Amino acid sequence: MTSESSSPPPERIRIYQLFPRLFGNVNETRRCNGTMAENGVGKFADINDSALSALRAMGFTHLWLTGILRQATSTSYLEIGLPADDPDLLKGLAGSPYAVTDYFDVCPDYALDPTQRMAEFLTLLQRIHDHGLRVLIDFVANHVARSYHSRVRPESNFGTLDDRSKFFDPRNNFFYLRPDSPGGGPPLRLPTVIDGRITSPTCRVLGGCDGLFDGERTHGKVTGNNAVTWAPGMWDWYETIKLNYGYDFTTGAREYPTAEQPDKPVPDTWLKMDAVLAYWQKLGIDGFRCDMAHMVPPEFWAWAVKRARARQPQVFFVGEAYDNDPMKVGHGNVLHDLLSAGFDAVYDDPTYKQLKGIYDGPKWANDLDAVTSDPILFTRSLRYAENHDELRLAAASQWGGIGMQVGPPVSAILYGLSRGPVLLYNGQEVGEPARSVEGFGADDGRTTIFDYWSMPELVKWVNGHRYDGAHLSPGQKELRAQYTRLLTLVNEPALRCGDCFTLNAANIDNPRFGRLPGESASGHWLYAFLRSDAASGQRVLVVVNLHRDQAARDLAVWLPADALRFLQIVPGTHWRLTDRLATISRPDIKTSVSSADGLLLEIGACTPLTACYLEWQSDPTQEPFS
Repeated sequence: MTSESSSPPPERIRIYQLFPRLFGNVNETRRCNGTMAENGVGKFADINDSALSALRAMGFTHLWLTGILRQATSTSYLEIGLPADDPDLLKGLAGSPYAVTDYFDVCPDYALDPTQRMAEFLTLLQRIHDHGLRVLIDFVANHVARSYHSRVRPESNFGTLDDRSKFFDPRNNFFYLRPDSPGGGPPLRLPTVIDGRITSPTCRVLGGCDGLFDGERTHGKVTGNNAVTWAPGMWDWYETIKLNYGYDFTTGAREYPTAEQPDKPVPDTWLKMDAVLAYWQKLGIDGFRCDMAHMVPPEFWAWAVKRARARQPQVFFVGEAYDNDPMKVGHGNVLHDLLSAGFDAVYDDPTYKQLKGIYDGPKWANDLDAVTSDPILFTRSLRYAENHDELRLAAASQWGGIGMQVGPPVSAILYGLSRGPVLLYNGQEVGEPARSVEGFGADDGRTTIFDYWSMPELVKWVNGHRYDGAHLSPGQKELRAQYTRLLTLVNEPALRCGDCFTLNAANIDNPRFGRLPGESASGHWLYAFLRSDAASGQRVLVVVNLHRDQAARDLAVWLPADALRFLQIVPGTHWRLTDRLATISRPDIKTSVSSADGLLLEIGACTPLTACYLEWQSDPTQEPFS
């Protein structure tokens, strides 16, 4: 049993990740490496009342507006003083949304009138709030674009007072390469051109690349992914620079206030990044998805989150963080460190990988129990089946090649396990397969974040910005309806604020628990757990069959005595189980508990790629036991 003792939120947090560049773009004549004029781009205005009404009706509470900050791009806005960036610094013609060039500005691509881009964004923000939704934006704390220069707040630019003679100084905003650093420099040499050969797909299109950047011909800065080299590689984050928070990642030295050394001065980078958070909070942003949060010292996060909450007590922080990343700051569990620093939630990479491993091999559904062993992370993890970094569920080469039908059962496990927030990525709800080479984004099962593009399946739902799904297939309409039912159901008490009891361990030796021919144990493709809320009395049994084509026939789930105690079910009482997720009406399951030893619950059958959310209800039509 996993207990979740924190106070429940008024609503289960359900986040829709919306990338404006793609979301509202209805262009269906895209070409690889197309310009914005050729391929189109989504606008703030495209996220209209119809879109917001549809997303709120689907059950979402928050929109994560991905990549709204001004970033490096090939698109020139000379008329407003924003020329195109050096093509050597670009990944894709649109540019990476995580190569931010001004923390205090928004991307002019998304404005109908680029001179009014902030006004248009604020109008969107008000429109979202009017629909009862809250807004998260990216806070990219670890790194900035090499071409970073704020025109909105030039006084907050980085590195203007740095001592470039030092690799590390807590007063510096950056880390500076030494003459003896690997790669041999100066100048900094980018991997876009190697030995005279153009290696960047973006440079091949744009031309004008020489592998050099004017800003770092006489000095060099450490690349965003901690690459201490004058010659970062193609897989490095070569378009970005690592920010210095007073932590020397090469030695572990900490030159900032800590419990052991509270009198150390607060580094300048801390103050500048706090000003970024304050700026967006003042404009009405409700929270932040913090990019690669584990690469920034947790002491900074504790300091910054405290200050942010002093300005706005309900501000929401979710951290993209991976404890298995060697670039993490610290030697303990960095996810715990971030939650202790004040984050509301951290990424749930472990459960995602366990689930995907069932289809990729060699994982079993039983292995999911491992993610329930840490009650803190179990409760406060953001669960997702897709996001912009991960592979599309419907991609032909991923998730067993099943297609969009794998999404609902996978999500039924992820969303149902705990009280934590849940995420759905735009396009997931209509089975977006990412079936193309977009430009810098390869044919890799992901929807590009680097190129001007659109999502061809989502376009069918957008339908000229009517957002009515008129062009979706019947299967896509049903897929979207399944996600809607699931997102609505997980806001009910047992799933919003109840505790969890997993059942696979008790059913390994139960041959009727989805065991397939040739298997000596159960729990390969079937996963089951209970959710129960004592305050409301709501109890739910979740049973999910992840197999692509094998039904779990003659299915029976063993509920041991401690499971019955968890449910607070008294022996001798009658119950009826109603499937709350069923797309086709199925008869209720009737049962009675006549023994304190446990209960073998007869389910009947669970078809392939199906999730059952069976709610327990007392059955007054039955005579009580004598």
